[in-house]
This record gives sequence, C-alpha cells and structure tokens, in this order.
Amino acid sequence: MSLHDDPNQPVPWCLTNFRPEESIGYLIKAAYLSMQRAIDVEVAPMDLTAMQWTPLLRMAAGQADTAAELARIVGMDTGAMTRMLDRLEHKGLIRRSRSAEDRRVIKLELTEEGRHKANQIPPLLHKVSEMHFAGLNDVERESMKSMLLRILANGALPPEPS
Repeated sequence: MSLHDDPNQPVPWCLTNFRPEESIGYLIKAAYLSMQRAIDVEVAPMDLTAMQWTPLLRMAAGQADTAAELARIVGMDTGAMTRMLDRLEHKGLIRRSRSAEDRRVIKLELTEEGRHKANQIPPLLHKVSEMHFAGLNDVERESMKSMLLRILANGALPPEPS
C-alpha cells in the first residue's frame, strides 16, 4: 500500500500540504545557487564571473571551439553567449578566428592568459565542493552522485531532430 492509498494520511503533493522549501527540486536548485555564489566569490579576484569561467574551462578541456557549441553545452542562448565571449575577448582571454575549412565558422581559442586562468579554476571548484559537502563521507557523496545521475537520466529529453 502506498501513502496515497491510505485515506487517513494527508496527501503530500496537494496544495495544502505542499512545502516548496522542502521539495527535492527546490533543494537541488538552492544547493546549485549556493555553489554558484560561492564560485563567484572565488573567481572574482581573477576578474571572472560564473558565466565566464564555465566557457573558459570547457574550451580548455577541448569540449568546444565555437560559440554555438559552447552555448549548447552550457545551456545559454547564442546571443547571450556571443555577448559573454565579447567580454572574454575584451579581457584578452580568448581570440576569434575564421575557420580555414569553412569561412562562415568563427573558431574560438584561449589566449595564454585564458589558459592560465582556466588552469586556476579546478582547485577553486574543488574548494567550493568541499565546503558544500562537508560532513558527507565518500559513500554518501557517491550515493548522491549516483542518485543525481539517475534523476538526470530519468528526465532526459529525446535528442532534437537534425
């Protein structure tokens, strides 16, 4: 028998019993936002924001070399990505160049300074993770990671048609 089969038990998902601050989705988002704010504090001395360090790290890892690829990976619209890349270029962290294979494509690459900053980011991310996961042992961390991966897999949307 499940909880909603017992007429003597309140239904937790009805409006009178719903507590947004206790919902898993709310808590996941609140944890994400807390980590993002902490990361912003850590990267601020590098003159970076949360929106700027992510593309630097993805480019350094070889995961993207165009604005469209970066926008898709980080879940940002291409217009916002272009404006953010303008700021990174203005800071001297990336450079743009036309593709030799297809002149319509603009390739992105890190400058030496951009690569230097990208290399400084992982230890900061580790520091923020350690702060947020303090008190959780390795088994709990792995269990949480496994559960989140299953949640993501359960909610995965089918690929968009080409």
